[in-house]
Amino acid sequence: MVCSTANNEYYSKISMKKILYLSFYFEPDLCAGSFRNSPLARELAAQVAGMAEVHVISTLPNRYNSFSADAPLDEQIDNLYIHRVVLPKHKSGFKDQIIAFRKYFAEVKKVTRDQEYDLVFASSSRLFTAYLGHTIARKQQVPLYLDIRDIFTDTLNDVIPNRVVKTVVLPFLRWIESKTFRSAKHINLISGGFKEYFQQYKEPIYSFFTNGIDPEFMQNDLPEKSRIGNPVTITYAGNIGEGQGLHKIIPQAAKVLGPEYLFRVVGDGGARHLLESTIRQMQLTNVQIENPVKRQELLRIYDESDYLFMHLNDYKAFEKVLPSKVFELGAFPRPIIAGVNGYAREFIAKNLPDALLIPPTDYNAFVAEIKKHDFRNIRRLEFVDKYNRKKINFDMAKSIRQYL
Repeated sequence: MVCSTANNEYYSKISMKKILYLSFYFEPDLCAGSFRNSPLARELAAQVAGMAEVHVISTLPNRYNSFSADAPLDEQIDNLYIHRVVLPKHKSGFKDQIIAFRKYFAEVKKVTRDQEYDLVFASSSRLFTAYLGHTIARKQQVPLYLDIRDIFTDTLNDVIPNRVVKTVVLPFLRWIESKTFRSAKHINLISGGFKEYFQQYKEPIYSFFTNGIDPEFMQNDLPEKSRIGNPVTITYAGNIGEGQGLHKIIPQAAKVLGPEYLFRVVGDGGARHLLESTIRQMQLTNVQIENPVKRQELLRIYDESDYLFMHLNDYKAFEKVLPSKVFELGAFPRPIIAGVNGYAREFIAKNLPDALLIPPTDYNAFVAEIKKHDFRNIRRLEFVDKYNRKKINFDMAKSIRQYL
């Protein structure tokens, strides 16, 4: 049911306890933040039905300039209320992201100014959604529950090459980080690799609810390939950013492997131009880049693939993360090639022992592993059952609502 009323009327109907739920990404956007928070918000609303209402403030699909999807600005589904902020079009560059988040920050402040909440929940990868939740929770003197999907200051320290910017910006961000994390009642860390970093913040209670596998990827009748393709198709689907570093490995591996192998890259992001320019410079014809697609189309693309590829750039900060792509690919019966280090490598080795593990950006290792690999379909039923997102969301929502 879509609400057609203005914002003040939209919120004036609320009479029970209220949970403010902040997530920059929400359905129908195509990204890990949306895939995590959309079903979690629905599960939380279901668990507090009759006792509280959940107010989500998010954005209209904005992650990629090449993808858009229609969604109502205001939406109500039983006791779940969703308000989506309209952001300017952008191409996921650093400057564009700052402009987009400033708009979100200002709109959230405006919408919540005259509202009273009993709990603030914020899911954050770039710190400032968490900080936004902190400012509202502190003002209203209510509990703050944070879901941390990345250590922003750690990542920024690796990604920003300018030492002057680091000297000026990072101390300020670490101050913001300290204020935010120390004020939280509870912090969920999406990766066990974050645990050591967060030992400096003793105040919150911690949990480790990971990403999980969505129903679309849990079908028992997912198709198997009877034989390997010609050419052999290697698919990467997801963000094409500096964090993924695809320009450092895909063109180089494609050059060595030659026309018997096709790299299919589905996605968009701030480093897409680097990948495209490298492909042009190397005059490659066996790498194709396609715009982001909806999940049902993505399943079809995976079905047409022989290998599924995931990769993180060779930055120290990324040794702590656990990419959501691990769960998506692990549910599909195709061989996985993973260019990761640190915690992600340990997790994959333990839970997906059939995966081909290579060091990040090492295209020679990529070529060697795929050439010696004996292709076969792999059903990972134990992994799929263990990391069912529905189960994870149930437990996490139960953890959140204890603070009402």
